[in-house]
Amino acid sequence: MTTAPPTEADTLTFDVLVHRALAGELGPDPGTRRIAVAFTTSQAVRHDGRRGGYRNEVLSLRLGRAVGSCSVEPGALPPGTVDDCAGADVAGLLAHPLLPVRVAALDAYLMDVLPHTRADGAHAVAVPAGTSIERSRARAKAVVDLLAVAPGGTVLVVGVVNSLLAELRTRGLTVLPCDLKGGTTEWGEPVATDALDGVAHCDAVLASGMTLGNGTFDPLRRHALDHGKPLVMFAQTGSAVLPRFLGAGVAAVCAEPYPFFWLDGGPGTVHRYRAGDGGPGTEHDHPADDGGTL
Repeated sequence: MTTAPPTEADTLTFDVLVHRALAGELGPDPGTRRIAVAFTTSQAVRHDGRRGGYRNEVLSLRLGRAVGSCSVEPGALPPGTVDDCAGADVAGLLAHPLLPVRVAALDAYLMDVLPHTRADGAHAVAVPAGTSIERSRARAKAVVDLLAVAPGGTVLVVGVVNSLLAELRTRGLTVLPCDLKGGTTEWGEPVATDALDGVAHCDAVLASGMTLGNGTFDPLRRHALDHGKPLVMFAQTGSAVLPRFLGAGVAAVCAEPYPFFWLDGGPGTVHRYRAGDGGPGTEHDHPADDGGTL
């Protein structure tokens, strides 16, 4: 029996994408591009009517016209990380020992050379002005619209976001919540911590871009691909990175680059991609909620 050679869908990982960027395959030499501004955004939230609060922290890097971001656990970044990134060249940051720095650097690089445009398969969706809850619910509708699951189906949600869970329920879908933090949902349901175990018990997977920053994206993508389960990503972290995986285990992406919906009450935009719509997936070589529980 002849074994079929591995396809790019089989072999593409975050590290492979980083190596392609360093080799100049995705755009200009990243060694010639420098990060002008590095900053963190720290958020604490406690809404009326909710049982508890939460915190978010995001590392963001400014490269030219673009901002790349990676969510992290609050307090996880060592002191001096922002200072190390400011003024550094992108190539050096793509080899940084901290995964969140590598993710934010690749996100900034790809956002600069391959921004979210209609020509590259991005479909802009307006998020109207409003309160943080109103804007979160609007984003949730835009995300869940990407799921091709009939009522009665089961969706594994990796990265618990209350508005997403609520929107899935309104569409008659069963939710399997999963998050590395564990705990319970706003409705008192237990939150699993092993996403790979949950893939076997669902019809589709809805996952946060935070999986890129904590190292769980590649095994989750591979597992979903092996099990034939559509994987939809909602991405503040790596919003320009994850569309590169369309057709390589990722069925769709709702990309939300900085500034995020929770930063102000004004109108904003998310960018939706679907595999096969001509987006910047693996078949292309042209140059080139998250976190939070709203």
